Amino acid sequence: MTDPITEIRNGDRGRYVFADPAGDSELTYRLSGERMVIDHTFTPPAQRGRGTAGRLVERAVADARTRGWSVVPVCPYVKIKIDRTPAWRDVLDPAWRG
Repeated sequence: MTDPITEIRNGDRGRYVFADPAGDSELTYRLSGERMVIDHTFTPPAQRGRGTAGRLVERAVADARTRGWSVVPVCPYVKIKIDRTPAWRDVLDPAWRG
């Protein structure tokens, strides 16, 4: 099965997109050195409640871990997801832990 999530990067900006006929969901970030600053998630109303946004966060965290980046969750949804998922907390930027 093909991963429905694609990453699009342009310089220090990036986004993950979950393409769906009902509307695309996305997670956006910017890079600040070795930090992935996640600033936004969006899921269209027709896609909500299906775990799509959570899958976007999971992919971003996995990629950050693989690349040796820390995550700064400016987006409140991402902060909540990381707080509720202990296995992801290792990627939190040390200055952001609280």
